[in-house]
Amino acid sequence: MLDSLVARLRAVGCVFAEEEAAEIRRVFGTDEQRTEQIVAARTNGIPLEHALGTANFAGVEVAVGPGVFVPRARAEVLVDAAVAARPGARVVVDLGTGSGAIAAALGTRLPRAEIHGVDLDPAALAYARCNAARYGFTVHEGDWWNALPQDLQARVDLAVAYLPHVPTSRLDEIPGDYRTHEPDLAVAGGPDGLDPLRAVLRDLDSWLSPDGVLVTLVAEEQLGAARALGQGRRVALTVGVR
Repeated sequence: MLDSLVARLRAVGCVFAEEEAAEIRRVFGTDEQRTEQIVAARTNGIPLEHALGTANFAGVEVAVGPGVFVPRARAEVLVDAAVAARPGARVVVDLGTGSGAIAAALGTRLPRAEIHGVDLDPAALAYARCNAARYGFTVHEGDWWNALPQDLQARVDLAVAYLPHVPTSRLDEIPGDYRTHEPDLAVAGGPDGLDPLRAVLRDLDSWLSPDGVLVTLVAEEQLGAARALGQGRRVALTVGVR
């Protein structure tokens, strides 16, 4: 017999109805009123994470909401790669932190590190500060490296960046619920998707410590161009599915 919640989610077009039903029950248990509110939100195309007010990412649960980029499961490999690259990092920066999901996850993996998150978007910053209070990292408002205190120059052991990397011509390929409810700033990467990477690389050397490294993620088809941009620089590229 088909689960009634799964059936309702399927009826409103949810492709991963079983997974969504499990997540709704994890957050709200048997609260039927809240469940109905979530189903109504999904009917209106609101991302599940925005409707729930929370997202699971790399072993942590972070607050998210309207207008904020939803942490993607595919970016969890970035956390693993970053920790493997610099397991002894003492100063860590999450560039373009969004809700702070990567910063929070790194905090649990690198408990001795001083972790900073940077973002420009006011909506994202509000959630990042909420998550920072829970997970113990510091949030800065501004554009990439310029947001950081000057005393961090040449001291960053590990910079992690899940950068916007969708080419402008492919923005419409983003699933409709996310496309409608997330800001372009969080996903749009310019003509080839690599403009944010270029911006970060511009000042990279002045911020990294002598053995520091930038770990970032690109789509497979961007790997060659990204390698060329990072040639001779302390950059580790991780490949993810867009």
